[in-house]
Amino acid sequence: MIAFAPPVVAWADGQDDTSRPLVVLLHGRGSSETDIIGLSGHLPSGPSYAAVRAPIGEGGGYAWFANRGIGRPVAESLVETMAWFRTWLGEVAPAGRPVVLAGFSGGAAFAGGLVLTDPARYAAVAILYGTLPFEDAGVPVEAGRLTGLPVFVAQGDQDHVIPAELLSRTWSYLLGASGAAPSARRDPGGHGLTEGTAAELSEWLTHRLAWLARRGPELVGLAEQPVAWPTLAGGTLPQREGDRPQVHFRIPQTQLTDNSPSHLQEALFERISGLDGITSGPSMISVPGARGFVAPEADGPDDAFLVAEGKEFAHLHPEHDGSLHLALPLDLAGDAIARGWAQSHMWAGVRLSPGFLMVYGPRDDAELGVVTGIVEASYRYAHGRLG
Repeated sequence: MIAFAPPVVAWADGQDDTSRPLVVLLHGRGSSETDIIGLSGHLPSGPSYAAVRAPIGEGGGYAWFANRGIGRPVAESLVETMAWFRTWLGEVAPAGRPVVLAGFSGGAAFAGGLVLTDPARYAAVAILYGTLPFEDAGVPVEAGRLTGLPVFVAQGDQDHVIPAELLSRTWSYLLGASGAAPSARRDPGGHGLTEGTAAELSEWLTHRLAWLARRGPELVGLAEQPVAWPTLAGGTLPQREGDRPQVHFRIPQTQLTDNSPSHLQEALFERISGLDGITSGPSMISVPGARGFVAPEADGPDDAFLVAEGKEFAHLHPEHDGSLHLALPLDLAGDAIARGWAQSHMWAGVRLSPGFLMVYGPRDDAELGVVTGIVEASYRYAHGRLG
């Protein structure tokens, strides 16, 4: 058992305003709360900003890191440190106050451990030039774990502080299987915050805070199983075989590998176009060549549409891509992600519907049937009759 001193906290304005959202900044090894609180000067006004000093336990410094001071976390130490942090957080941010975490380097691993352990507690998280703690840290990292949670991740291509394997694994998980809505940035440099990263982090945080002000807190994480799919045989979504395809991490979100054959794309287009009351044409929101599906008479919730004003509920990307974008309720979205058929869009819950997904293009006739069923669920959602 590690004995920690009471938290030492630096506030950007010298004090907390409990009526505002709280952004907690977590520094890296060799730094301090007085260093990272300076980041708040590059971030949007509105929330309260707090920087918490990393606790010093037995062995000194970041007791949850065992390999080269960063690398592989130690489960017991991480659990104790997170409990220490959550006690403080419960005092300054009781239930109902939105909390965003932003961690750099070692602080990124700590922030990652916190959100993976309790995703619903946080409104968003930024993982800056660091690794997530994985299975050996005792935190869950199953597919879909962070469904509905906006995440900002930044890495340096020449980062020689964090092991490359851990950076790669963090990037892959956050941008795919986690279910998080991932805004991502790669820098050509190494292990350090850049002006470009600070500017993009500020823009992302501005949009997320504006969303929270309009909508308030929303569901995060996987729904309790089983999830019913009324548009699929047996009501169950099967597991997609193989690895997830590579997907471009910037706008436009594009499927880069394992693409759907063109004849299956056309078969999918015909099936969707054949749904009652559907019109198709150039997408109102996607890249040139994308074909949008519009339900003019649909009266479902705005979250069911990619363009609510135009009733576009889905679109099929051009032939070189073959994936789709559509919106689903969060329980179905999480299930589609967890079973390997989809990943979140970077604007989900930041600018557009929390259930905004990329669905990978079908690779064979069996997958054509499954993807059609996923799109039909989106179609029913748009008409308010999914249940």
